[in-house]
Amino acid sequence: MNREQKRMMQRQGQVGADGATSSRRTSAQDVQRRRGQRATPRQFFREIREEMRQVAWPTRPEVINYTAIVLFVLIFMTALIFGLGFGFSKFVTFLFQK
Repeated sequence: MNREQKRMMQRQGQVGADGATSSRRTSAQDVQRRRGQRATPRQFFREIREEMRQVAWPTRPEVINYTAIVLFVLIFMTALIFGLGFGFSKFVTFLFQK
């Protein structure tokens, strides 16, 4: 556990100042305190928009390339599974006819 995780756990009340884990249950006061820290819907959507701006979105050629790869693999796997199923069914019917 690094310092950042330890500080976050201290803020959340999971770890004491000495670093020992707290085994106490959450009290009604803790629940009320956390409810007071909730973001408003306006702030929530503003933060979502800020996070979405940080996402590395693929370019149009990358999306087309990835789509082509997925479709090719989908068609290949469908054909492979169909071929194996058809081949095994023919083999089993061949075994039981004799």
